Amino acid sequence: MSKPRISVIVPIYQVQSFLRECLDSVLEQSFRDIEVIAVNDCSPDRCGEIVDEYAKADERVRALHLPENVGLGRARNAGMEMARGDYLFFLDSDDTLTPDSLQLIADRLAQTSDPDVLIFDYARTFWWGGETRNSLASVFRTEGPEVFTAKQRPEFLNLIMVVWNKVYRREFVEQRGFQFPPGYYEDTPWTFPVLMSAERMAALDHVVVHYRQRRQGNILRTVSRKHFDIFDQYQRVFTFLDSDPALASWRPWLFNKMIDHFIAILAKPNRVPNELRAEFFAMAHRHYRRYLPADYVRPEGETGIRHALIARGAYPVYQTLKVANQGRRKVRKTVRATRKKVAGKRMDRLYEAALKEPIDQNLAVYSAYWGRGYVCNPAALHAKAKEIAPHIKGVVVAKQEEVKKLPPGTDYVIPGTARYWEVMARAKYFFNNVNFEDRFVKRPGTVHVQTQHGTPLKHMGIHMLAHPVAAKGMNFKNLLQRSDRWDFCIASNRFSSEIWERAFPCSFAPLESGYPRNDIFYTATGEDVRRLRDELGIPEGKIAVLYAPTHRDYTTRFVPQLDVDRLAEALGDDYVVLMRGHHFYERSSELRGSEASARIIDVTSHTSSEELQLAADVLLADYSSIMFDYANLDRPIVIYANDWDAYKAARGVYFDLMEEPPGHVARTQDELHDIFVSGAWKDGRSDTLRDAFRRKFCEYDDGMAAERVIRQIILGEPAENLPVVPLDERTPAPSPTAVRTGDAKEPVAGGVKAA
Repeated sequence: MSKPRISVIVPIYQVQSFLRECLDSVLEQSFRDIEVIAVNDCSPDRCGEIVDEYAKADERVRALHLPENVGLGRARNAGMEMARGDYLFFLDSDDTLTPDSLQLIADRLAQTSDPDVLIFDYARTFWWGGETRNSLASVFRTEGPEVFTAKQRPEFLNLIMVVWNKVYRREFVEQRGFQFPPGYYEDTPWTFPVLMSAERMAALDHVVVHYRQRRQGNILRTVSRKHFDIFDQYQRVFTFLDSDPALASWRPWLFNKMIDHFIAILAKPNRVPNELRAEFFAMAHRHYRRYLPADYVRPEGETGIRHALIARGAYPVYQTLKVANQGRRKVRKTVRATRKKVAGKRMDRLYEAALKEPIDQNLAVYSAYWGRGYVCNPAALHAKAKEIAPHIKGVVVAKQEEVKKLPPGTDYVIPGTARYWEVMARAKYFFNNVNFEDRFVKRPGTVHVQTQHGTPLKHMGIHMLAHPVAAKGMNFKNLLQRSDRWDFCIASNRFSSEIWERAFPCSFAPLESGYPRNDIFYTATGEDVRRLRDELGIPEGKIAVLYAPTHRDYTTRFVPQLDVDRLAEALGDDYVVLMRGHHFYERSSELRGSEASARIIDVTSHTSSEELQLAADVLLADYSSIMFDYANLDRPIVIYANDWDAYKAARGVYFDLMEEPPGHVARTQDELHDIFVSGAWKDGRSDTLRDAFRRKFCEYDDGMAAERVIRQIILGEPAENLPVVPLDERTPAPSPTAVRTGDAKEPVAGGVKAA
């Protein structure tokens, strides 16, 4: 096996939403002479599966699965042991490479005759889409020798002390015995010794790494005692320094860097716990006295004052200085807060009083679409909780006009009323398929489950930032603050789970249970299908086409994309069209004009979308998430995509529906007519496309999703107690044709095929 030029070592832990982007950025480089060593540090999510998938697809990827979690530093060491390349490149698994950057690195290595270390630049990329190049990028344009030592060009040591903005000659690393230590700040005892020891370094003035700034999830932003690891790391650096007399001149410079680093950690409110800050300061003082060089010159200004306070161990004075600076900021913040209160942003007194009452451990709130009543995933969860957790009192949020549609005996609250705020203040469990209002407070000890309301084709959350038409009027700061209240987020497939983590960069845990609202597709019987068709007025023997178009962000009102009358005429007397308008729109004049036709039934006001799907023989969809739900029934789906390009441009999409459709695709109405009239809508090609679609998007929907959620969230049972039934072992509700011909295969409990 030939030796690659560059070994890219990627340590991996809990980054399933970013890992594909990271690996793709490496493997799609124009420079191909690489190996990728993907080190799965016993990640509890699906990172291991993703690593194996890439290793199987590309021989340049070598998968290493560690038997236990060892941390970032030792995971890099494990990758180094496998590396065969001339150069080592340590890339964090949530960061990415810029296009063609490896070719530029290879070219620069050749131009500078294989230096020990090549330093390059990076840019911070932010979750909202912003990008900022390293503020010290000018060092790459300073004058000096092309190949140098750190002494010759010390300005490069002012760059961020991380491992991933450099490549290292492997023989140099092995000869010096460099290894990463355990613990936080593991880059410190690697980077300083490497740069001080290297006899030949070079630089590349190019942004190679996009350094992802995660809104949440950065390990160094975790409040923990582990930040005390910094003291051991600097002890290792000074031990290395003392081992080589030739490096003694670095001591004053390194000492200054160390104290600045301690000060930087203390300045961050999300690192050292408040109760440990005095102890951390005392450790910094001990390190000051232990490693103080004889020829040390203290810096000037405020930095020098902080150095002096650490030298004296004067923590109370240090805190006073910090509080004074914070005080000035607090005054400005108070002024702004007062203005907000004057503008009417206050909690009402009733809610404030209720928030002081104890949490009711047996009270749960279920809300869907801002109070639209008993629909979607929250309704299915409410019903299942009544069955298997009867000690929990469930309350449904419903607007006044929705109350009459609630099942008999359902307890409810009307948004904005006194009882609503009392229930919202005291409930233990919250299930919502959107978000509660901004002024709602998440109390410690409560559990919030974001149930979602569909598999995302269109961009969601912060991904809408790139689409100003769709995002018009949206306050993304408030959106993320609302989403920060989520403890769990439900997904019906791995595809969705990874998107939710990226689109809503918050700290919730994925709940890969399947969608509770889809359970009915595996529990409904042939008699249920027959009854629903009778209730909807579908004539016996007719083929029911459910047409359910979605909302368009690029229009301000309902604009029909399809001439439903013309479609009904083309289909003929054997068909009936069930017209399901999107809930964003009132009933349109175009739809009212069609109601006179016996071939069109308006089902827009029907409460349950799931019941409509059970009654239909075929789904006619555009880009609505209903296609992902309906695929569970394993019945034909036809996509009408007349404005795909406009929809994709206005909102953005996560995959190309034209390349991965659940059935035949029509781009014009005439094409749509041909698909139905020719019978292609139910041919073998339709079956093949639907099968691939179901396997990807119906992964967890097996008829037991609601029970999984209630047992895990309310009853505290392990998720493993209800494993997902494999797709090939499920039996969905029988189709209308099967019911009519007597060929119906009835589902059994959990949607599992009978033996």
